[in-house]
Amino acid sequence: MINLTKLLYNVSSYGDELRYKEKIIPAKRRPIVVWNMGRRCNLACIHCYSDSANKNYPGELTTLEAEKMIRDLADFKVPVLLFSGGEPLLRKDLFHLNNYARKLGLRTVISTNGTLINQKTALRIKEGGFDYVGVSLDGIGQNNDYFRGKKGAFKSALEGIRNLVRAKQKVGLRFTITRHNWHDLKDIFKLVERENIDRVCFYHLVYSGRGSSMSKDDLAHQETRLCVNSICDWLKSMHKRGINKEVLTVDNHCDGPYLYLKTKKTSPKKARDILRLLSLNPGNSSGIGIANIDALGFVHADQFWRDYSFGNVRQRSFGEIWTDTGDTLMKRLKNRKSSLKGRCRKCRFLNICNGNFRVRAEAVYKDLWREDPACYLTDEEIE
Repeated sequence: MINLTKLLYNVSSYGDELRYKEKIIPAKRRPIVVWNMGRRCNLACIHCYSDSANKNYPGELTTLEAEKMIRDLADFKVPVLLFSGGEPLLRKDLFHLNNYARKLGLRTVISTNGTLINQKTALRIKEGGFDYVGVSLDGIGQNNDYFRGKKGAFKSALEGIRNLVRAKQKVGLRFTITRHNWHDLKDIFKLVERENIDRVCFYHLVYSGRGSSMSKDDLAHQETRLCVNSICDWLKSMHKRGINKEVLTVDNHCDGPYLYLKTKKTSPKKARDILRLLSLNPGNSSGIGIANIDALGFVHADQFWRDYSFGNVRQRSFGEIWTDTGDTLMKRLKNRKSSLKGRCRKCRFLNICNGNFRVRAEAVYKDLWREDPACYLTDEEIE
């Protein structure tokens, strides 16, 4: 995640102490863990990385197995546990497991589609002490419903957001940018301001799950630049008007160098500050600062990397799995620079991007170590 609010205006928000406090040696870094606590979902999003449907899936971790996993995470000193799905609110022990995690010192977050959050559930989330709730919207009105595979999904998610705001629960909007919805950006900006939403994360598309064939639906590089420019312009407008929102971009780490180069043209000093902060949060951290445990207990390098597992928390503790560099892929991810090829290998920003997403390279080139096809920096900018 790249916090534009922090980089451009030095306003710190949730998670910045993990991103920008100090440079952490990769071998000592403890990852944020995304747990897909259940695969079932009441929607059918066309870009869903877990390929979820509204049905029961056998073999998922039981409550007792989940408690053991959470104890292992706490012992390993994982900083944040993110409850994801599917739709996590469909799992009946969510609030019990949240209480269990918090008693062990873990910070907890929910990633949800928001459609099941009535007033009672919103209050229960607030009382449960969740640090943050991220609600996914991928367009306005019918455009969102198309992405979500269900008529009325936008209306229900918006009501869920409103219920969370009323409950004074910190809430953010999660928007995945594609060719089909990037024209909704200005309306998303208006919605965030109108609905008093604390935070918004603009996700770049990752080709995984049902989205594995969606590279054709990703933006052209020039369109991506226009999107990032539009987000920065909106943030500048809010800053001038005294409106404080946490605005982040996610899943394309060339956003950092692009922001640096863009700022350098008008404010070299601020650009140097941006570069310093980016160096503390050195790019893609799949297998380093982000981890995924799926509903069956398998550990992955991140939530999009579904076809390779380092082990299962039913057989070994998470900490043992995560530090086992006897696994060749784990070893290479933790120190990947020498394995990268193409534009990534020669990029002058490699130390603050770390090669971006290996999953996208694999999806497009069938080679994990090729350059990320979503990198929109020009050859002149990287050399």
